[in-house]
Amino acid sequence: MRMLITEDEPALADAIADGLAAEGFVADIAHDGADGLWRALHEPYDVIVLDIMLPALSGYEVLKRLRAARVWTPVLMLTAKDGEYDEADALDLGADDYLSKPFSYVVLVARLRALLRRGAPARPAVLRADDLTVDPAGHRCRRGEREICLTAREFALLEYLLRHAGEVISKADILTHVWDEHFDGDTNIVEVYIGYLRRKIDAPFGRRTIETVRGAGYRLHSTAG
Repeated sequence: MRMLITEDEPALADAIADGLAAEGFVADIAHDGADGLWRALHEPYDVIVLDIMLPALSGYEVLKRLRAARVWTPVLMLTAKDGEYDEADALDLGADDYLSKPFSYVVLVARLRALLRRGAPARPAVLRADDLTVDPAGHRCRRGEREICLTAREFALLEYLLRHAGEVISKADILTHVWDEHFDGDTNIVEVYIGYLRRKIDAPFGRRTIETVRGAGYRLHSTAG
């Protein structure tokens, strides 16, 4: 398995590479964000270890550009920063895992192997259906160039439908994932919020993105409708 280590501390990068070589990995090293980005865009890596605090480009910026370029190689963020907001930012930008220094080498290897088992499915940080876009990290929704203001619940419902675009999603699944698995109110609340969304993302633009599938649930179309 081939991996890229983007780490600006040469001794640490070499130690990680040497240790992983004993585990059967082949590791390339980049010591700044610009070099790491170029390598990740042009070389077929199976997994990437990416520091946050890097010269030239931060790890955040490298990750953001990789996902924007639709490079879905699994990324583990390795950094001295251990704040919960730093971890949340990395995951929202498209990281697959996060490990703070000082770290257990055994845990690092185990997490890398777990990422390799999962592979690299497409998981864009910004969700799209034709010209409708939703940015979960920035909590922004747009239809083309026009920004659409959504409540927290409307946003969560739209995000869930977009993550399952093209699939028929039952009312029960929506209640479980957008409300709560123990929700015991009126299930018609789903229809009410579907109506709210249609009035905001579809009606003003002459679209029919959200389809009601009688007796089954709802489907969000990924192409213009």
